[in-house]
Formats: sequence, structure tokens, C-alpha cells
Amino acid sequence: MKENIKIFEEKAVRTVWNEDNEKWYISIVDVVEILTESVNPRKYWSVLKTRLKIEGSELATNCSQLKMKSSDGKYYKTDVADTEQLFRLIQSIPSPKAEPFKLWLARVASERLDEMSDPELSIDRALKQYLELGYSENWINQRLKSIEIRKELTDEWKRVGVQEGAEFATLTNIITKTWADKTTKEYKILKGLKKENLRDNMTNTELILNMLAEASTKDISEAVNPKNLEESKKVAAQGGNVAKVARAELEAKTGKKVVTN
Repeated sequence: MKENIKIFEEKAVRTVWNEDNEKWYISIVDVVEILTESVNPRKYWSVLKTRLKIEGSELATNCSQLKMKSSDGKYYKTDVADTEQLFRLIQSIPSPKAEPFKLWLARVASERLDEMSDPELSIDRALKQYLELGYSENWINQRLKSIEIRKELTDEWKRVGVQEGAEFATLTNIITKTWADKTTKEYKILKGLKKENLRDNMTNTELILNMLAEASTKDISEAVNPKNLEESKKVAAQGGNVAKVARAELEAKTGKKVVTN
């Protein structure tokens, strides 16, 4: 799942991309607020959902819930719908913004499909977003390279039969623990992070060493061709160790810690 914020007429719309079924899931309350301009969109949606259930609408019974970040910075379960479900929802809400919102929704879905067929578009969009957030061009270049290397590693994991989700997380944790002497969770705690992306809060040097660890893991995996998760765990530790050696040597030369808050 990849969380994102989309903007429609200066209004934030919380979205999550599900890579497993290749769909956007969008906060229904955010959509209701835009279409109705209600001061209490949650109540509006609650009343509408009850009415739709009485009418036998599948939308009211089949909508999912995902944890999304609220205005107070905390995460709460929120009713979400995919783009197909939202098109049906829009038909239930009389609004002059219905048609422009439909066009916006179609464009959002199209952009993601375009990115999947041409990854350069995704990179260009990420570059623009990082610049808008104030990151330096040097850091951005490292970050985009880290995305490429991460993709190569996960493609290799898929090739040898490692499953996305928990198994990916397990191997990532081994790599991180080996080179940084911290689990992913410990690393995020050090940096005071909660839901934020760890790599987005690494220094150039941290990014480079993390890339070295992941690239080494991928290369070793290709060379030894692990047959199961247990063998891939050993490969992950070996790849992480390459970066650990580099980190130790750099810290010895500079007298400074690489992994910092």
C-alpha cells in the first residue's frame, strides 16, 4: 500500500495505491466534502450510506476501510472506495462539481496506469514532488537512484519466490539491521518517525550505504540463486554486511557516526 494525497481544486483527497490489485482507494468522506461542501461530511456520508443500504446498493455494503491520516496527524479507519465504486457514488450526490470531479478521477487513475507502463513518468513526478518539499537536487538524485535499486532488489526477490508483504519486510529488516546495527523500527525511532518513509529521512551517506546493501543483496542473490526464504535471509545478511564494512571504515576515518537522528 502506498499512501498519497491528491489535490482537486485545492482540496486534499487522501488516496492509497494497492499494488496487489493495482487500484486506487480513495477516502469517501473527502469526496463527499468536495461534492457537497458540507460542514459535516462524515454525517452526510453516514446518512447517505444508510439510505444506500436500504436501497440495496452494493457500494454501501462493499466499501472497504483503511487507516488514513487525519487532520490531527493520527491514523483512523476510514471508508474508502475504488474509482469504479466512486463513479457510482457520485451519481447518488447531486452536485455541480460531479462532472469535473469525474474527469479528475479518471485522470488520477490514468496517470498511475501510465506510470506502470512507463516508469520514467513516475520518476519525473517524484522529482517534482521532492523539489517542492525543499530537498536538494543532490539528495533527490540519490533518492531516485535508491528507488531504482530497491526495485531491482524486489524484482530479484520475486524471481526466487519471496512473497511480497511480510517476507519482503523480513528481508529488508535483516539488511537494515546488518548494515546499520538497527532494525527498521529502531532506525525510525532514532529519527523520531512514525508513518513517514525512512529513506526520505536519510542523509546522503545513509542513502548510499543502504543502496550498497540492497544492490549487494541483489547481486549475491543472482549469483547463489537461493531456493527458499531461509536461504534468502542468509543472502540479505551477506548483502547488508558489505555496507556494514564500508560504514565501519568510514566512521573510523571520520570519527563520526553515519546513522544519525
